[in-house]
Amino acid sequence: MKEKKVIAILGATGAQGGGLLRSILNDKDAEFTIRALTRNAGSDKSKALAASGIEVVEADVDSKDSLVKAFKGAHGVFEVTFFWEHFSGEKEENQAKNIALAAKEAGVKHVIWSTLEDTRNWIPLSDDRMPTLQGKYKVPHFDAKGTANRFFAEAGVPATCLNTSFYWENFIYFGLGPQKGPDGKLGITFPMGDAKLPGIASEDIGKCAYAIFKAGETYIGKTLGIAGGHLTGKEMAESFAQILGQEVVYNDVPADVYRSFGFPGADEMGNMFQFKRDFNDDYCNARNLEFARTLNPDLQSFDVWLELNKEKLK
Repeated sequence: MKEKKVIAILGATGAQGGGLLRSILNDKDAEFTIRALTRNAGSDKSKALAASGIEVVEADVDSKDSLVKAFKGAHGVFEVTFFWEHFSGEKEENQAKNIALAAKEAGVKHVIWSTLEDTRNWIPLSDDRMPTLQGKYKVPHFDAKGTANRFFAEAGVPATCLNTSFYWENFIYFGLGPQKGPDGKLGITFPMGDAKLPGIASEDIGKCAYAIFKAGETYIGKTLGIAGGHLTGKEMAESFAQILGQEVVYNDVPADVYRSFGFPGADEMGNMFQFKRDFNDDYCNARNLEFARTLNPDLQSFDVWLELNKEKLK
């Protein structure tokens, strides 16, 4: 029997990595097997993976040596960093560099790097239309990932850069779902005007990544973009109203107002939404829906995702 190739998944218990893990598990003809990389092998989620027979290995993205050990013998690695745990663009850059150097040293044959654009290519630090953050970024979690793309090329790692989109799960777990306003009406709030917001079910990111691995060398050296839908705030509010059975309004606020909301990362997210609004054509065009469907024919629309998750949204 042919030996299966190992795919090491960073963040295997998280949103993107978990989607890839399940995609491999659900394919009875998979040519791959899973190595789940986790920061804490003693967590309940990690223990559950191990109990199901999946190889679980601890890996520390702040330690290149730890990553080299975790990547050894792996054919492929799915790599994602965790900005929202520390809010530091510089830390994220350093982690990405560790990942790239470790993948090269371990001899990994195909890396998928979950990334985003460097917004400074559109709005340089000298441009005062939005504030500069952390001294050298406009949107730290975008810019740090975009900067890190070159680390893989410079290290000579066979890599695919995968530009992802806004997770629709943010409406459940990140506090962005419909909230009651002073008038008692439910509403969603973004500084997006009538621009479209590319979004995707996190499960579908994993399914697309699996298709990229299955395609062998086809996408190595390329940057790909995926989304499950391009929707305006008004369109999303209308879909929420249908699923919740009550009126949901879209509140368009100025980016400066959004940045002032005061929750952790509000300035970062205000800048992020402003970038997506002000450069909407470029941002949407980089996330072709038809291409995403070629990778994942089961790609969920926003309405399908809402139906599947309606109990979590109530």
